Amino acid sequence: MKREAMLYEKLESNRVHCFLCSHHCKINPSQFGICGVRQNIGGTLYTYAYGELISHHINPIEKKPFYHFLPGTGSYSITTVGCNFRCGFCQNWEISQTSYKNSASFGEKMSPEEIVKEAKKAKCESISYTFTEPAIFFEYAYETARLAKSEGLYNNFVTNGYITREALEIIQPYLDACNVDLKSFSEDFYRRICKARLEPVLNSIKVMRELNIWVEVTTLIVPGENDSDDELKCIAQFIASVDKGIPWHISRFHPDYQFTNHQPTPMKTLEKVMQFGKSCGLHYVYLGNVFGYSDTYCYNCNALLIKRSYMCAEEINLKNGHCPKCGVEIEGVWK
Repeated sequence: MKREAMLYEKLESNRVHCFLCSHHCKINPSQFGICGVRQNIGGTLYTYAYGELISHHINPIEKKPFYHFLPGTGSYSITTVGCNFRCGFCQNWEISQTSYKNSASFGEKMSPEEIVKEAKKAKCESISYTFTEPAIFFEYAYETARLAKSEGLYNNFVTNGYITREALEIIQPYLDACNVDLKSFSEDFYRRICKARLEPVLNSIKVMRELNIWVEVTTLIVPGENDSDDELKCIAQFIASVDKGIPWHISRFHPDYQFTNHQPTPMKTLEKVMQFGKSCGLHYVYLGNVFGYSDTYCYNCNALLIKRSYMCAEEINLKNGHCPKCGVEIEGVWK
């Protein structure tokens, strides 16, 4: 469904400047932005990523992954096609790398009202904007999130962090949490593999915390690409500099899309990175895509707070957001 976009300005000669994401596309008439879903038609920017879902599922919130945001609850997970990154290891490339340049319609028509109704019917406590990049279907997400909040639901983005401050400030009253993919600490990696830049992602993480949006960070460790000790220590140090209470999810890579010639991440690498995180003072470091490293322990006394299995919370021992043993506050959104 086509509708006029938010967050753009008109330029001379019917060009437009889109400032929804940090690509800041200057788009000529009839052309699309890098995301492939926003088109300049006669000097007006339109989005096609509105009102049509390519995917909608009910997931445990832990699958996003969020470990300190409403643990043990279900989340109604939605997405459209398209993305503003070009990551060669994308696990959802069939939908993320699809563009409206060659089609006028994708997926199932669902209004924000219908999404919220389905989420409540399924007894979910939140809506997750996920699978592709939620910033590129911002208008759809914004109107859904605003309605969801009025109906008592939480909202979260699973995002590459390329969204601008302007967009974050607009959606902040309705956006409760973000899991940000901090894919590397190398400008070369971002330019070569993601076709993007590192600095805007770092800035977004800082702005999210400044705006009181709960943040968790995920890094997929790709052998030979972003797995040097120096780089991984820099990621840990950066997260700690923003907030030591930000959970860091270190995910194991499995060959996919254009990276089928890479090997899965060795367990010893993941365990080493976990130690980097702890040595930098991070309170919560988790390993993803592996079994047995997902439980939450008190950073102060090491008491077991949340026991998880297969991306689901099986046992929650928190007491009003605090450790029941030592009483220290555990960072997160618990209800």
